[in-house]
Amino acid sequence: MAMCEVCGKKVAFGNKVSHSNKKSRRTWKPNVKKIKVLLQNGQRKRIYVCTSCIKAGKVVRA
Repeated sequence: MAMCEVCGKKVAFGNKVSHSNKKSRRTWKPNVKKIKVLLQNGQRKRIYVCTSCIKAGKVVRA
């Protein structure tokens, strides 16, 4: 689910580093919302969009 259908942003992987410099795997999930958008052909559709795309105006809310 955690993938933006506009920009393709998805889960990123990396290391959690403790104070003693021990490393364990972790994930960063994008802030994705399911919103109703207006497509170019006039139809409405619910898609997953990250909040940075919503804020940038890359989608038109229906």
